[in-house]
Amino acid sequence: MASIIETVDVTVPVSTAYNQWTQFESFPHFLSYVQSITQIDETTTRWNVKIGGAEREFTAHITEQHPDERVAWKSVDEDHAGVVTFHRLSDTETRVTVQLDWKPEGFVETVGAAIGIDDHAVKKDLQKFKEFIESRGAETGAWRGDVG
Repeated sequence: MASIIETVDVTVPVSTAYNQWTQFESFPHFLSYVQSITQIDETTTRWNVKIGGAEREFTAHITEQHPDERVAWKSVDEDHAGVVTFHRLSDTETRVTVQLDWKPEGFVETVGAAIGIDDHAVKKDLQKFKEFIESRGAETGAWRGDVG
């Protein structure tokens, strides 16, 4: 299992950062490896990703979600899991931390994980999230339900 932990500080209130993160179908705007996400119901999403030239689809369930604190998920096949946490630094600044655990498949993904390409990609995508949410100044939507 490969593991990645990356953090970014964004200049928006914690509720704005959290609310945007609950809008899974907007992820392709700032996550380069995500082709699309379809929200099936409040706790189920269908992902289409492209990593190292290989396309994958998987279904993930939100296992834990607490407004302004965290969103955790796990794929049905258990090859992918993650959690994003939100930490209020001030009224206008939030620290977003992403932890991903995934099972690399094939030579390209295994080598990429071993030399840190996946870490770099997540760091870059968190920077794109920062630019996306700060340039908008507001979230595109929100789901404030509590799961788990």
